[in-house]
Amino acid sequence: MRALARPVERLIAAGPEASLLSAAASREDLTTDQVVSNAAVLLFENGQTTERTIEGARRVATALGYDAAVFLRWGEIFIRLESDAAGSEERVIAAAPVGVDMGKVATTVATIEELSRGELDARAAQTALLAVTHRPPLSDTHFALFAAAGAVALSVIFGVVHAVAVVGIAVSAGAGGYLRRWLGRKSHNPLLQPFCAALLAGVVGSLVLYVWPNEPQRLIAVCPCMVLVPGPHILNGALDLARARIALGAARIGYALLIVLVICAGLLLGLSLDGVTLPVAGPSVPVPLLFDVLAAGVAVAAYGTFFSMPARMLPLPIVVGMVAHGVRWAAIAIMGVNVEVAALAACLIVGVVLTPLADRMRLPFAALAFASVVALIPGVYVFRMAEGFLQLAVTGAATPPEVISGTLADGVSAFLITLAMAFGLILPKVCIERFTRH
Repeated sequence: MRALARPVERLIAAGPEASLLSAAASREDLTTDQVVSNAAVLLFENGQTTERTIEGARRVATALGYDAAVFLRWGEIFIRLESDAAGSEERVIAAAPVGVDMGKVATTVATIEELSRGELDARAAQTALLAVTHRPPLSDTHFALFAAAGAVALSVIFGVVHAVAVVGIAVSAGAGGYLRRWLGRKSHNPLLQPFCAALLAGVVGSLVLYVWPNEPQRLIAVCPCMVLVPGPHILNGALDLARARIALGAARIGYALLIVLVICAGLLLGLSLDGVTLPVAGPSVPVPLLFDVLAAGVAVAAYGTFFSMPARMLPLPIVVGMVAHGVRWAAIAIMGVNVEVAALAACLIVGVVLTPLADRMRLPFAALAFASVVALIPGVYVFRMAEGFLQLAVTGAATPPEVISGTLADGVSAFLITLAMAFGLILPKVCIERFTRH
């Protein structure tokens, strides 16, 4: 983890007792400080919610005989430790919440619980946390395979049935997964990976569409880009805003929107190389319930593994995601409600079920919930809206009215679906925690 390997930190001793510390006490305090800092960084940088990150760091400090105040901002964690014997000290650690690794979060939370029960001392906990820090990520091949599986599952949900299109989507998304991993080793810029993967998807899509220009097959370019959408960051940002952590919530949302912007830019640039455009509006393709639910289960499994969820924990979110998607299908196909209300109903179910499960499974709620509802993301609307804005910029006043109305309709639909999903996932979590936690 880069923030641990190259920390930007400040350690300030305060209080009259600080100058009287013995060398042994100083070493003990340093270990305590490191354990609290490492636990907070691991949780913050790997997708844990702000509330649970602060709570985890405080639990570590309490187990080691300290009171802790923890404040999170984009790019840094501020920690103040206080005790009667050692006075107080403050530390600022460089850390940015740009990653998602549910396995690291689960292991970190388990270590914190063992420390709180007295099963580990400070040095043993520090050793365990450092082991989590250096744990290798999912292999490039597995990463690429599950990226391809997730993109194909989403394509089935959106109505792709032709074998050539499915193969094209799998190849494009898999190659994009390999490209992202390679770029991750060459550059620490978090925006370069989604941009280049979306650019590749656009190029592959344009090549396929050049020889097979059927309008529904434009999903060949779109579906590989939907696996790049930063859903956990959007949910964590919305949670922060709901808890009035305005600065951090706005930073998380801003980061997520910036990623969406570079995805749109890469996709449209790749498509433009052969003059291919996305339709600004188009009818949805009905999908049978069985195909819809099974594809949703595959998408959940792919994203769960994509986010390094332990394999033994996958069945529960898969079942929850399939049930939620079945509810959405029934709401649209049988009850005739619009997609926004259907997304709200599905996400309410997921939020109610996964709020207690996330704590029990020691997993970050945002990543777990997003993996369960990933098939609901309005990526197609966002990309069509971006294409519409591009046409408006090129043609200006000569833009056909149907392009303007279609662009606005896609933008409004994308916003309302995202809002419904965030509200449906967050409302149960806030309410349940309000009445079950003190």
